[in-house]
Amino acid sequence: MLTTSALCRGFATAAVLAVSVGCTVQPGTGEPAGDAKGGDLGVSIGPLPGRTTATPAPPSTPSDAPPPASARAAADRSAAPAPTPTPPGSPAPSASPERPAPRTLMAPGSRSDQVRELQARLGQIGYFDRAPTGYYGSVTTGAVSAFQAKRGLPRTGATDTVTWQRLLAMTRTPTADELDPPTTRPVAKPDPRCMKGRVMCISKTSSTLSWMIDGKIKSSMDVRFGSEYTPTREGTFKVGWKSRHHVSTLYDSPMPYAMFFSGGQAVHYSEDFAARGYSGASHGCVNVRDEKKIAALYAEVKTGDKVVIYW
Repeated sequence: MLTTSALCRGFATAAVLAVSVGCTVQPGTGEPAGDAKGGDLGVSIGPLPGRTTATPAPPSTPSDAPPPASARAAADRSAAPAPTPTPPGSPAPSASPERPAPRTLMAPGSRSDQVRELQARLGQIGYFDRAPTGYYGSVTTGAVSAFQAKRGLPRTGATDTVTWQRLLAMTRTPTADELDPPTTRPVAKPDPRCMKGRVMCISKTSSTLSWMIDGKIKSSMDVRFGSEYTPTREGTFKVGWKSRHHVSTLYDSPMPYAMFFSGGQAVHYSEDFAARGYSGASHGCVNVRDEKKIAALYAEVKTGDKVVIYW
């Protein structure tokens, strides 16, 4: 017959065993297998008095190793569906290679003759309503995006091989005038002050510049002027000095092919004008948006040549 003290010792031992079983230990770590803050019970249970805790032996194979071949074969036979017979004479199935992604040919910021051709071809089908500039700006990006959307292509705004081939199929080779029109606006009648000598004859009415020698127009190009707060001066001036790679110290902006005629005002190429057109304005200079034309003009004009700006 068990005494009261023996029964108490038996109940205490059972309670300790129950607690020990409830807090599983991760092999090799000595930490509870519950959450990272101390296990399911929130405490760590040590070894029982008088007992030795045995460390479980590590598995003979890694946990992600495949099962034995015999087990895999049995599982495969039970899980695999019955094979579908191939009709006689049918060709063996072959894997089709993935179609490579289209290669980008032109993107915003590009400047080339191919961009000029792109703009001319877009103009033929009504997506580009100005003279080609050869610069891939926001206007060109929007035109390409609209063209892509109409034909169910991804609207990236960049011209990839698929977009380019689709455009080539819908258009013809641009003519010389389409690629390089004199101006987008009719050239104004030259001011009488432009009829003698070497003159950059600049009309604010038509927003055009004509390079004239002894009354004959040698070339013409589109120009843009200053805003109402920074207007371009009107009158007769002379080219004081030239700077091929000029950068404005006042506005920290590039002014390529600058030909200064009145203080800090100059005729020069404007990348912003090429990209945004007449939606912007200069700080008083005469902006040219066709880089090829301003480059040719820069080579022709000499210090001392006349500049006439008029309405």
